[in-house]
Amino acid sequence: MAQMAAQNNNIIQTIGEYGKQLFGFIRGRVNSDEDAEDILQDVWQQFISLPEKNAIESVSGWLHRVARNKIIDRARKKKTGQLDELYNEDDEFHFSIPGIMIAENESPEVEQLKQLFWEELFAALEELPEKQKSAFVKNELEDKTLQEIADEEGENLKTIISRKRYAVLHLRDRLEYLYDEFLMD
Repeated sequence: MAQMAAQNNNIIQTIGEYGKQLFGFIRGRVNSDEDAEDILQDVWQQFISLPEKNAIESVSGWLHRVARNKIIDRARKKKTGQLDELYNEDDEFHFSIPGIMIAENESPEVEQLKQLFWEELFAALEELPEKQKSAFVKNELEDKTLQEIADEEGENLKTIISRKRYAVLHLRDRLEYLYDEFLMD
């Protein structure tokens, strides 16, 4: 009985300590507060059901990793082909989302490659200046038009287009090795 009370206190303390930060992390990567709340609830559910909470070396790192995976899963379900703008026939360097990302084959190998791609995409997005990342995420992952983003941020449309272009160029460069790896399969 005392052990259960201690576990409940640990869960409550963890939620209090990381709840707002984790919600902000998730909210910055999804369309709405409702989506963020759903994902946060899934993260807490996974944490609560974890039998060995004390074995986690970094609770913050674990929570963020689970949240990132939940965001990736949700994005993958919503948008299998939305990132096609990474390919632009007018550019000198062609880069497109590999067909494997929208493949019906759900083998463990394909799932692992998809997971790797999404993890690398989100990691590459984190390397961008905030305004470039925001322009890309809002346009590609939140389905907002570039004009809607410009209006929302009180910026010139050309400024938003430029920010997104720099983001796309960075992502092409950063994810090129994955693209090559997908083509080799």
